[in-house]
Amino acid sequence: MPFENLKEKADDIQDHLKNAIDSTIAYYKLWLFKVIMKSTTMVVKVLLMSLLFLFFLLFTSVALALYLGQLTDNYVLGFLIVGGIYVVLLLIAYFIKDKIVEGNVLEKFSKVFFNE
Repeated sequence: MPFENLKEKADDIQDHLKNAIDSTIAYYKLWLFKVIMKSTTMVVKVLLMSLLFLFFLLFTSVALALYLGQLTDNYVLGFLIVGGIYVVLLLIAYFIKDKIVEGNVLEKFSKVFFNE
């Protein structure tokens, strides 16, 4: 009789252990799905906002170039001035890119991955 009781307890322990492992696997699957979905939606939002900003920038740049061309009576000069502005902005962004990009990206993804 004591051996049967011990065998039943061992079977119960094995069942509980299997249930705990299954629950843990299911939890981590859900957690991974949550992290992937948050990351994906964040990337889609950033891409959408970037696309809209690029359209705004394109039309504003053309308008500014035409306006400057009209002021200088030379449309080519207006477009060259706008191009020069973009070259200056590109150089500024190149020299401060690490501070801007790394900090923001690490901060955003740290919130997604480590905050529940």
